[in-house]
Amino acid sequence: MVGTALDGTLADGYSEFDRKNYFYPDIPKGYQISQYQYPLVRGGVLADVAVTRVHLEEDTARSQHVSGTQTSEGEKSLVDFNRAGVPLMELVTEPVIRSAGQAAMFARELQLLLRYLGASDANMEKGQMRVEANISVSRNEKFGTKVEVKNLNSFRSVERAIGYEFDRQVVALKRGEKITQETRGWDENKQETFSQRVKESSEDYRYFPEPDLPKLVISVLPKISSEYLRRELPELPWERRTKYLGMGLKPEDAQMFVRETSLGNFFDKVGESLIKKDLVLSAVNYITSDIVGQIESGALSLVWLEKKVNASRFASLIDLVGKGTLSSRGAKDTLSIMFMDDREAEIIAQEKGLFQQSDTGALAQIVQKVLQTNVEAVKEYKAGKGAALQFLVGQGMKESKGSANPQALREEFEKALVS
Repeated sequence: MVGTALDGTLADGYSEFDRKNYFYPDIPKGYQISQYQYPLVRGGVLADVAVTRVHLEEDTARSQHVSGTQTSEGEKSLVDFNRAGVPLMELVTEPVIRSAGQAAMFARELQLLLRYLGASDANMEKGQMRVEANISVSRNEKFGTKVEVKNLNSFRSVERAIGYEFDRQVVALKRGEKITQETRGWDENKQETFSQRVKESSEDYRYFPEPDLPKLVISVLPKISSEYLRRELPELPWERRTKYLGMGLKPEDAQMFVRETSLGNFFDKVGESLIKKDLVLSAVNYITSDIVGQIESGALSLVWLEKKVNASRFASLIDLVGKGTLSSRGAKDTLSIMFMDDREAEIIAQEKGLFQQSDTGALAQIVQKVLQTNVEAVKEYKAGKGAALQFLVGQGMKESKGSANPQALREEFEKALVS
């Protein structure tokens, strides 16, 4: 599914596993089962970055270098074998990423893709997704010596580790030093990379076909064909982002709905339920301010969003705003009650007296009261200060507790001030 989403070439006919031979404490067998010549996926593109391959291999153990703990032989390292041998998917890009920011952006887009496909939760803090960056610096178009920084477990670490390693190599080259091809770790506390071991080249790994595993002829499996998988693909993150931007959403709002799929799904259902489809941007404003505000305060979770608020009920609230029945203030007050009350928005607003007043008789009484208590503002308006009218309208809205129709109220003020 990942290969199909990347528009890569699937190994529809033949694939096999290989042995990758090297000696290091994180490989208890002395070799790692991987794929080399015949990976499951070749090529593809993600976030404008060319992908070389996507393949399966077994995970290694996890090395922990315990800083400041000395033994008779030196500093102590621990090896956790719990994940050794577990299958993982590895994605390798072409050497086309030019900055730390671009690398972090690519990693974020990959995380989104894995979540959309259900391939993984890709939680970096839990080790469900790790980034390994290969960095080289050169004065010309020829690649410099490659240094790998392994097991970066946050996007911030990806960006900072690459930035640090770039600066380190630049300083070394300016001093006339040679860059060693090696594997380095990232020290989060010191915010610097540190040497772990000399890095082998592909020839040093002495790849050869894994003799204990059969060759894979997967073209006989109809559910692993490009045609079948393409039909099964869900809406992908970049497709959803393009759709939202096409609807007129601000980039940051579109990205929020793409990143938080529960919020995006809620918004999609709201759009389907709206009677007037041109109110979709109004719905966005209430979601990103009021609903997200409730989520950020901890009063509402994304899991309970649909159960507590319900997309169709929320859409009916937005339709009331669109018809002018509810003011913005009235809508916010109604929505705050909807978080705890499962009745329809119209019933709640009616009961709480939140409907917008457009009755000229009631508005005229409000206008007269405001004019009598704001004599100076009346004088300023009649002296040609237009801002005074806006002040009076504001006082009228305050007097009506936000229930007055602002346009109708303004018209009543204009009539009263002429007479």
